[in-house]
Amino acid sequence: MVSLNRLSVEDPQDVSPLLPEAAEPKVTTPVEHEREAMPRKDFFISRYYRRNLDKRTHSYSLLPPPLPPQEVLNLSAWLLSGRCQRRWCVERLKQLPCSSALTDIPVFLRREGSTACWDAPPPLGLHGSQEHLTRALAFLPQVGLPETLRRDGGCRRCVVVGSGGVLHGSRLGLHIDQYDVIIRMNNAPVLGYERDAGSRTTIRLIYPEGASGSADEYNKTSIVALVVFKTLDLDWLTSVISKQPLGFWSKLWFWKEVVDDIPLRAENFRILHPEIIRKTGEVLQKYSQKQGRSIVPTLGAGAVVMALQLCDHVSLAGFGYNMQHPHAPLHYYETVRMAAMKAQVVHDVSSEKLFLRELVAAGAVSDLTGAL
Repeated sequence: MVSLNRLSVEDPQDVSPLLPEAAEPKVTTPVEHEREAMPRKDFFISRYYRRNLDKRTHSYSLLPPPLPPQEVLNLSAWLLSGRCQRRWCVERLKQLPCSSALTDIPVFLRREGSTACWDAPPPLGLHGSQEHLTRALAFLPQVGLPETLRRDGGCRRCVVVGSGGVLHGSRLGLHIDQYDVIIRMNNAPVLGYERDAGSRTTIRLIYPEGASGSADEYNKTSIVALVVFKTLDLDWLTSVISKQPLGFWSKLWFWKEVVDDIPLRAENFRILHPEIIRKTGEVLQKYSQKQGRSIVPTLGAGAVVMALQLCDHVSLAGFGYNMQHPHAPLHYYETVRMAAMKAQVVHDVSSEKLFLRELVAAGAVSDLTGAL
């Protein structure tokens, strides 16, 4: 459960409070008791969307400005201090046409009894990878969900920490660390960015080329979960766990140099079930203007769908690409600009944004940094 002993709406490096302690947050959030009388529309539409309502057309701006830091902290504190309600996300998902595709998805691969999408190649399945998967699973002493992440436990809150530049300056770090489950992707760093991004990691989703080469980044990490994009990724995982480096020719098939070691024990590794990626891609197809081809979701979108399987309340921080501001920082930890996203052709970020906005509007997830 969440401990609020250190939770505050004050900046730990600032002597003045961002808001008076008695001030009540001005953002409507889904933690209030369901019995309270409140119009359905206002209950689920957060203030930064209402703020951009065009009174003439009754439509919402496609570019809601990010929340100011004090509102970010206030919203986060309000969410964390509210009563945790079992199956909150699942119940809100029922409002969406795609709700049935977003629930009851297996999270991590097991040795037996798992349907691993043998009819599709990675990342949407594992067709052609059976032997490589069997070998990798043999090196994993523990597979499937650990006891701490099973739904039969207590009410649980997740935060999925994206890499978006909007996280920079948010001062959300202490709040992020209060969540029960903290999910990160690839090599998004925590060292040096604790003030905005927090320091703990429950699950870090990675693929080989995206794994951090800094051993210290794994100090407070519980699980590293491999997302299989190609068969060779399974061999890489086997190599990392067994401490037997890949051969020279195998390494040539990676599009960039990969790390040989991750300083965690074998029981800290898992393999993400490809159904997470597959189901996410199928849902994104409904929002895409690029019909007729399979969509490969970003790890961020897959992480959100994974969080919906694990937690009763899900919050997002650092999500939202604003392609109309090409010079804005793409990530919170580097100088790459938003324009770089136009060069990539693998992911459909526009459909992902529409999908995530609909989750926010339904109350299934909360957007802490307000850039969706």
